[in-house]
Amino acid sequence: MNFQAAQAYRQTAVAVPPMRAVVMLIDGAVTFLQKSVAAAEQNKFEESHDLMIKATAILRGLSHHLNFERGGEVAENLHATYHALIMACLRSFGRPDAPECYRRIVGSLTELRDAWLAVSQSTARLA
Repeated sequence: MNFQAAQAYRQTAVAVPPMRAVVMLIDGAVTFLQKSVAAAEQNKFEESHDLMIKATAILRGLSHHLNFERGGEVAENLHATYHALIMACLRSFGRPDAPECYRRIVGSLTELRDAWLAVSQSTARLA
């Protein structure tokens, strides 16, 4: 699964600018989590688990591609954030309140995505 996440990141990064790729990948993680909630609400727990794992694989791929030399403290904070979101997904699966937990995680991912989008747009204006 780690290989697939890294491969998806590399393929996306080649096709679009890196910051746009991050936005697209976070969008993918959000979509997988939303589908996971829907599957769980339909008692399709295996499908829900598979979708959640796909979302965490994307986050893991993003985490593994951080450049700590260039990114310094920002990269460290992003690594901690991605790790916390991954762990929250894994801990939430199967709990009675999992849909609500995933909705909070989606909210956090949406805020992170919006921040990346703002940075992407501001750097595009500077170029």
